[in-house]
Order: sequence, then C-alpha cells, then structure tokens
Amino acid sequence: MIHEVDRSLAELIKAEVASGGDVDVVFDAPTKDWASRRSAPTINAFLYDIREDVGRRDAVPQPVRNAEGRVIAKRPPPRRFRLSYLLTAWTQRPEDEHRLLAQLLTGFVRYDEIPRTFLDGGLADLDTPVLMFLALPPTQDRSLTDIWTALGGEMKPSLDLVVVAPVDPGRVYEPGPPVLEQPRLRVGTDGDTTPEAPAGGRRRGRAPQPRPRRPAAVAVPDAPGGEDVQAGTDEQPGRTLHVRRWTPPPPR
Repeated sequence: MIHEVDRSLAELIKAEVASGGDVDVVFDAPTKDWASRRSAPTINAFLYDIREDVGRRDAVPQPVRNAEGRVIAKRPPPRRFRLSYLLTAWTQRPEDEHRLLAQLLTGFVRYDEIPRTFLDGGLADLDTPVLMFLALPPTQDRSLTDIWTALGGEMKPSLDLVVVAPVDPGRVYEPGPPVLEQPRLRVGTDGDTTPEAPAGGRRRGRAPQPRPRRPAAVAVPDAPGGEDVQAGTDEQPGRTLHVRRWTPPPPR
C-alpha cells in the first residue's frame, strides 16, 4: 500500500509541478549526506510517520456479490492509515525552492483526494477514496523541529502532507448453509413425549394423550404411632409428614 501511495503521489507531483521533466521527485530521507550528493532540482517527499486513523474505522461488513448480484459472502471494510510526508524543494537558490513550494501548495490545495487517474495498483481497485490533508498544524506528540533534528540536517521550509489510504484486510466470511425446512417448535414439560408440531400449525396425527398425574404422596408403613407420608416423588421428594391412624368408632 505504501509503495502504491508513493507512486500515486509522484505522478500527481509531476503533473502539477514537474510537468516539464526538469525536476526530480524522490522519497529519500533528506539528510546532510543526501543533500550534498544531489545535483538537479528536486522535490523530496519523505515519509516520516504511519498511523491508523481509528476515527474512520468502520465495523459494518461489506457484501460480496457474484455476477448475478447475489450476496455470496461478506468481508470487513478497509482499514484507513495516515501516511505523513514532509515535502521539501531542493535547488541552488532559495527563490527557486520557494517557487516549487508555491506550485505544490496551489496544486495540492485543489484536491481533497488523489484523483483516480493518478491512483496506482490496488488503490484504484478499491471504492474508498485516498484523502489528502495539506499543511495541517502538527499534533502535540511530534513537531517538525524534532524531525529535522533526527535527520541531522538544517531545517528548511516544508509542507506537511497527510494521505489517508485504505488497506484491504483480505478476509472473507463465507455464509452458512441456506435454510431449507420450516422451523419446528416443541411446547411441553419434562416427560411429555408428544410429537413436535411445525411452527404456525397444530399437531397432526393422533390425538394428544393425557399426561400421567404425579403421585401426591407415598405411604411408609411400620412407623410407630402412625405412618410417615412423603410428598412428591423419588426423583423430586417433598416434605415428610407424620399421620396417626384413624380408628372408626364402633357401631351403635
């Protein structure tokens, strides 16, 4: 993706500034050693920072359609990354450098994104635009002075260009098998063995059988002074009650 953005920027710079072919476009680090070896007028686009633009991240999957327009899969949307370039002009005279910077400024300020005619490689295949932001104020965690200090060179007039480029994650989620049967619902309690019924309809076939009643209690004989009665069943026992035997009175 970075190489494709470099080539797209090079084509755009050549079209806006170096159309005559007398200005070179390079992406080298503008160090002292590099500056001492250059000979022709040059526009340097030094890539010094790469970060994801988390504010533009989208979580909604995108459909993948076949030739008939049917959705056959889904894929995550492209992730967007901010590529920060330091644009500088290098000539023998400061006036010529300012002229090149002015041409860069007036040429790039006309675009909010890289025109599709200049996009290279996979960037042209994606529907996501490649945005551009020129000469924005630097963030608090970095400054152009720190960049020049790290390069070991003298500070020069420059333009800060931020390109927001999409990156395809390259993942595809295959759909599950199609539903070919009507869903079936089963309503009942534990122990109910009646057949299932299709959704939206009634059971067909035999009439529903009455559910067996659960015994309310089980008598336990041989209890002194009466008998113990345990509620519930063996699987779900309840309370145990002691019941005295009742003797009917003799007939008169």
